[in-house]
Amino acid sequence: MTQTISAPIAASAPARPAAQVLLAGAAIAGPLFLGAGLIQGLTRDGFDFTRNALSQLSLGGLGWIQVTAFLLTGVLVIAGAVGMRKVLRGAPGGTWAPRLIGVFGASFLAAGAFAADPGAGFPAGAPEARAASLSTHGAIHMFSGMVGYLALCAAFLVLARHFAAQNRRGWDIASRIVTAGILVGFAGSSTTVLAFTAGAGLGLLWLTVVTTRLMPTASPAQR
Repeated sequence: MTQTISAPIAASAPARPAAQVLLAGAAIAGPLFLGAGLIQGLTRDGFDFTRNALSQLSLGGLGWIQVTAFLLTGVLVIAGAVGMRKVLRGAPGGTWAPRLIGVFGASFLAAGAFAADPGAGFPAGAPEARAASLSTHGAIHMFSGMVGYLALCAAFLVLARHFAAQNRRGWDIASRIVTAGILVGFAGSSTTVLAFTAGAGLGLLWLTVVTTRLMPTASPAQR
């Protein structure tokens, strides 16, 4: 009787490269969104960074550019959340950090689907004063942004715990300081829109930093 020995099945490719590609999505999301907003803000008639929020760039004839930026950013952040789940599986913060980052990404999709209200002179023909009341789509836009950034702040605190468990004290402290900076910026938005823009930008840039930091941490046990 002849016994046939089959060749061993080749192991699947490690998950690390896939996780790094996904995390790279979240890493480029912030610079992409802020870069698109900066270029538009400098080139679109009537836009004033001291009076208008980047969200208002979704309005007017060229509003589709900012809508696309919102949607693309949301997709990239959600991809990053998937990569973060792969990298942090079994580690402190590995459950909630990806979920919260996913909520942040979803908030950009909602913000792209529901535009902000016109006001403060933008787009052309809009009242010079801020809108006295919110429309339905404007309220959804604002609510999605609020929920998204609260989720991002919570994610940074969860990641601070992750860094602390790895004895990366500097990253732990920095994540907490950035979280405080975002909240201070949002609190100051009632005084100047620049505070809001600074807080939102800080959150996006720190997301780039931490996702880049997490890219090489995948180990064979986490694949």
